[in-house]
Amino acid sequence: MRVGIIGCGVAGSVLAEMLMEEPGFSVDIFDRLPPGREEEAGTGLTCGPNAMKALRLHLPARHAAVRAASLPWTRWIIETAEGQRLFDLPLGEVAEEPGIRLRWPELYRQLRAPVADLTHHELELVAVEEDAAGRLVPVLEAPDGARLRPRGYELLVAADGRHSALRRLTSGAPRPALHGIAMTWLLVPDAADCPFDEYGQWFNGNARLLAYRLPGGAAHVAGGFPLASATAEIPPEARTAAAQRALYTPADGQACPAVAWMVERLAAGVERIRWARLQDVPLLRTAAAGRVLFLGDAAHAMVPTLGQGATQAIEDGVIAGAVLRRGGGAEDVGAWRDTRIEFVRRFSLEATDTMFPGGDPVAGSMAKREPEFLGKLRRLYTDVPGPEEFAPVRV
Repeated sequence: MRVGIIGCGVAGSVLAEMLMEEPGFSVDIFDRLPPGREEEAGTGLTCGPNAMKALRLHLPARHAAVRAASLPWTRWIIETAEGQRLFDLPLGEVAEEPGIRLRWPELYRQLRAPVADLTHHELELVAVEEDAAGRLVPVLEAPDGARLRPRGYELLVAADGRHSALRRLTSGAPRPALHGIAMTWLLVPDAADCPFDEYGQWFNGNARLLAYRLPGGAAHVAGGFPLASATAEIPPEARTAAAQRALYTPADGQACPAVAWMVERLAAGVERIRWARLQDVPLLRTAAAGRVLFLGDAAHAMVPTLGQGATQAIEDGVIAGAVLRRGGGAEDVGAWRDTRIEFVRRFSLEATDTMFPGGDPVAGSMAKREPEFLGKLRRLYTDVPGPEEFAPVRV
């Protein structure tokens, strides 16, 4: 099977590694960026224990490389901005191994390294055609404006993110669902003195800070606060140092050390803060009568509350690879993945309840200790099928 992958992101890289040495497959990757240039290079991320389980079971060498390049994520705490502890969960209680903390460029490097020889850079998808055999032909534009038509593919894979060109060209651009919350991200390069380590959240009313240390002495600091309505724009006055201080500092000014440290870094680095509105897009798995497969954010961009964006992209890549190696097609990938994806999307939005206007961050955080929430978290972190579940179909 000829497989063309549009976008050398998380899901695309993992899928390519799953297929690259499999008899009967020929794989090409086309990416619009030059080699070594990474999008979102200024932020960190967490990958959940379920991503690491997927790599351990299906790509053990990649599991080892990614884990060696990251810090472990073993604990999740939630506090008020004053420092009252509301939730403290060792992930070992609900997972089979730790998650990880690292920067986006490092994750990309680790996942892209084994498929570098399959990747063609600086080629932007501008159209999709069909050859005489009914295979899809990507039309790719080079930096000099030349248009290339490499060959026809039995399967084209969209792994080019939430603004996927392949999804737009074959199915139309998705309309995002906005949830009325502003989101910010800031990388603090020198965080040797920060008074926290692993994944923590701190609430000042419905305004929330989220932070953790990263390899190399950096820290990732993310903020979030309600907007006037679901569709409201982020007001310009929110993008100031004074506004950042006011959002996360308690009314009496008595912030705990972690929040005080983050507020100072947000105020000092306000010009480097990345901004977005909390949103997701409808799930779409296939197009063109099963000749197009959507993976990762191209298929199911979701809210980031439980850190499942890159995590589910990794799951997508390994499970899609296992299904294709078994002899399945794009629809079979959907049969394996889409029920789980809908669960993850609902659960991630449900876990955002403490940030919505009218939500109670104290009661909502403490409710995460209840068996129902922990049971869903355990399902999230452990429900990953191994290779034995993809035995070849016997005819």
